[in-house]
Amino acid sequence: MTGKIKILIVEDEMLIGAKISMQLNEMGYDVIGILPRGEEAIALLKEDRPDIVLLDINLRGEIDGIETANHINNFYKIPIIFLTANADEATFNRAKTTRPSAFIAKPFKQLDLQRAIELTISRMAEHEQLEHDENNNLVDTFILKDRIFIRHKDKMIKLLIDDILYIEADRNYSRIFTNGKEYLLSITLKTIEDRFSKNNFVRIHRSYLANVGRIDEVAESSVIIAGKPIPLSAGMKEKLMERIQTL
Repeated sequence: MTGKIKILIVEDEMLIGAKISMQLNEMGYDVIGILPRGEEAIALLKEDRPDIVLLDINLRGEIDGIETANHINNFYKIPIIFLTANADEATFNRAKTTRPSAFIAKPFKQLDLQRAIELTISRMAEHEQLEHDENNNLVDTFILKDRIFIRHKDKMIKLLIDDILYIEADRNYSRIFTNGKEYLLSITLKTIEDRFSKNNFVRIHRSYLANVGRIDEVAESSVIIAGKPIPLSAGMKEKLMERIQTL
């Protein structure tokens, strides 16, 4: 199952919030809410968990953006991108103590927003960059503990590792297969194998990694995953059976 990256906007100027939401939707992100108060954002987080929070520093209400950020850091550890407009030095220094992933100064361009979000995703991956785009500035793929963020059709999407059925080598690329979808990544199968070593993935052929939990049948020279036969090398069958027994 794939999912868009979920973003919460906390901005007390609703016209600005609506404009940001429109830009995020155009970029393929899922805006789960536009809220004007920090208290409302904290209440929402108890029910729905975004991947990133866009947060205005100078919120009106009982708590400002910085206090809201401190609460999010203490209880949820969700990356924060601060939105700022003419913040004085003291306020800016207070904001820095919350260790935000990025600052965006108002007014900003859509490209500024896009880059801030992608840089935030890279921090979520603890700066572990696997591949770079042609400009060597923006990262194509990030692998976290239980999910992978990949660039697909000019968007960054989230893919849960458990939802991956199998991965096929294609020279220096890899094809990731889920139910009904396929993604081509500019990463070698060996790189993915190393990163997925702690997940339920086993090399079953020189060109295939299989999600052990998704295997329906094991035959003499193949496995069946979601109705499709995948080649199984004789020398790798024993390791596969050992892993299956540990599930």
